Amino acid sequence: MIRAYVALGSNLGDPAGTVDEAIEALAGLRGSILAAFSSLYRTAPVGLKRQPDFINAVVALDTRLPPLEMLDALFALEEKFGRKRSVKNAPRTLDLDLLLHGDTVMDDPALALPHPRMHERAFVLAPLLEIAPGIAIPGFGAAADLLTACAGQRIHPLSRP
Repeated sequence: MIRAYVALGSNLGDPAGTVDEAIEALAGLRGSILAAFSSLYRTAPVGLKRQPDFINAVVALDTRLPPLEMLDALFALEEKFGRKRSVKNAPRTLDLDLLLHGDTVMDDPALALPHPRMHERAFVLAPLLEIAPGIAIPGFGAAADLLTACAGQRIHPLSRP
């Protein structure tokens, strides 16, 4: 089994409900076991600014799936939740990003690992550090140090009912 980390985000419909349901769906992912999940975080959109805030989280999965198979499974889940791909950074019902797959470093046209922008996004680093406090990002260093560099990004943890 390999430890993989997946970021979840939603800003259409009921984002908090969607992220919670997606976490449950990831727990049933073929060849995988849900090892941990973070709190939910409300975050400002990146890129296209005129859209609702996002609800974000990160999960840890212990998986037998190789990276590209995991990516396909994540895309299938996004589709199940009504994801429509239009312009980059557009509002979405569900966004699932494979952040890390063990220590894998790859630059395939379909998938780059680690995720190429995770090191500069508080909405990924804060929930990741919640479930993996000492984690380092291959090629970038300690996630805690990277989060410090993102101090200007608006992110608020949400309490669960």
